[in-house]
Amino acid sequence: MNAKKVVEINEVTKTYGKKNQKQYQALKGVSFEVESGEFVGIMGASGSGKTTLLNILSTLDKPTSGSVKINGNDVTELKGNQLADFRSSEIGFIFQDFNLLESLTARENIALPLSLQNVSPKEIAPKVESIAKTLGIESILDSYPTEVSGGQKQRIAAARALVHNPSVLFGDEPTGALDSQSATELLDTMRKLNEQQQVSILLVTHDPYSASYAKRILFIKDGQIGTELTRGDKSQQDFYQEILVELGTFQD
Repeated sequence: MNAKKVVEINEVTKTYGKKNQKQYQALKGVSFEVESGEFVGIMGASGSGKTTLLNILSTLDKPTSGSVKINGNDVTELKGNQLADFRSSEIGFIFQDFNLLESLTARENIALPLSLQNVSPKEIAPKVESIAKTLGIESILDSYPTEVSGGQKQRIAAARALVHNPSVLFGDEPTGALDSQSATELLDTMRKLNEQQQVSILLVTHDPYSASYAKRILFIKDGQIGTELTRGDKSQQDFYQEILVELGTFQD
């Protein structure tokens, strides 16, 4: 039986600039797939096109050409309310800088995607409690973002990204603002979500340690996918070393 494809990118290009001006091609025919339950990392240097790719995947930007399917839906065809509804039901997103609303408690921040879908408060409460328990943050649900640590903020952000049970979780350098202990805790949590609950994850990072948590890594350079590494039966440490070697050859 074929595994279900949760993300399908086909020949995606992105060009910035008007036709009669100097143009910059950020993506040059990118194609790949992510299967349901996979944990995929995308690595590349600054300016390689990884942020552009993530913005297109998460429907914050549109490609110049090519198609992007998430859970079988071509997101390039969606507009306005359709797109907003799709984003709030199918996509989870963890940002580097948390993007929490300071005026809301952790509980209210986590509930936000469900509130936007007009889910009743009676249904929201147990869902928030459940994901908070999974991420070990039940004790801070009534705290405000200013009252908790960076690692706890990122767990709140992860809970908000997952509370509506999205088809795929996108991470944009989610450990970038964390100290090494908090980063490891977040990555361990993401791995647990992936392995135990089959959450499909696409992690964009330039950090080899974060990438070593993925099962497969795509390297992007000059707007194109170059090498691909698969972890297979290797230990995380061995995979980490392999990534370091690949990055060494990749950046020459």
